[in-house]
Amino acid sequence: MDILTVTNLSLTENGFTALKPISFRQKPGQKLALAGESGAGKSTLLQLVAGLIQPTTGTVQANGSRVRGPQDVLVPGHPGVAYLSQKSDLPQFLRVEQVLRYANKRPESEAQAVYELCRIAHLMTRRTDQLSGGEQQRVALARLLLGAPRLLLLDEPFSNLDRTHKRLLQGIIDELGTRLGITCLLVSHDAADVLGWADEILVLHRGRLVQQGTPGQLYHQPVDEATAALFGDYNLVRGAARRALLPGRRIKKDTALLVRPEQLQLRPVGSGGARGTVQAVRFLGSYSEVELTIADQLVRVRVAATTLQPRDETSVAIMAEAGWNIPLTPPGAQVTI
Repeated sequence: MDILTVTNLSLTENGFTALKPISFRQKPGQKLALAGESGAGKSTLLQLVAGLIQPTTGTVQANGSRVRGPQDVLVPGHPGVAYLSQKSDLPQFLRVEQVLRYANKRPESEAQAVYELCRIAHLMTRRTDQLSGGEQQRVALARLLLGAPRLLLLDEPFSNLDRTHKRLLQGIIDELGTRLGITCLLVSHDAADVLGWADEILVLHRGRLVQQGTPGQLYHQPVDEATAALFGDYNLVRGAARRALLPGRRIKKDTALLVRPEQLQLRPVGSGGARGTVQAVRFLGSYSEVELTIADQLVRVRVAATTLQPRDETSVAIMAEAGWNIPLTPPGAQVTI
């Protein structure tokens, strides 16, 4: 039985359609993510699922019963469903232990396990206004977990966190399913937050579901250029450059070849591939990026290391099975990420 079923859910307010009808399901234990640029409708969808906003059409079933909106119930929310917003919203000037004591519905041994999981045991005597942003977010998460939810909705949980606190919170969320049996639905505008975590990702664009699939499918086979841009750097190869990379291959009309920078290889001139001229080489820590032109088109290649310099000649080859045809973006259309 699915833990979450969303059917034809939409929202229109003051004549503006914030979310077009969308349907999806989530199984218990499945790590599901919503991705998209800012304003795509991700947080709106999550709040509809949580019962915090009244939908215009459609239904949400969570834990086997219908989620009702604020027009149907006095206190918004749904049994067994917890919602973590971008802001911790902790009561001010209370000690952490007080905040958690009021929220606890678990036996003491289970509560202690939650504190250890959230890495907050050392914060119990501190006041909430004495905590950093990352500490507040972990305390807010622990407060929700003490209510023993089955489904946890995470709305941009890593926003405004520094790298250290972000990595810490990511590790905690990774452990929720295995240690507490909690299913998570996570929203993020940063695809890097979800590619390595999610079992499946739903991509929203301007309130519409445009693609759904595994992280690998969305990264290597995006439905359009906007989705490609959302999940990382890419090359859109057209015309003579495309023919040079794929000689003898039939080219589908009105499409471009999408190739990620790490899917291209540099070879000595004359050893096969398309001839290119190096324009720039950038050292980026764990890899270097080589920018070059093939038939007057700029292409980026990611390599572990290189001795190439600007104006050097080289050959570029595409890896076996790499590349994906996507529709050409109409002239003048803007790709926003």
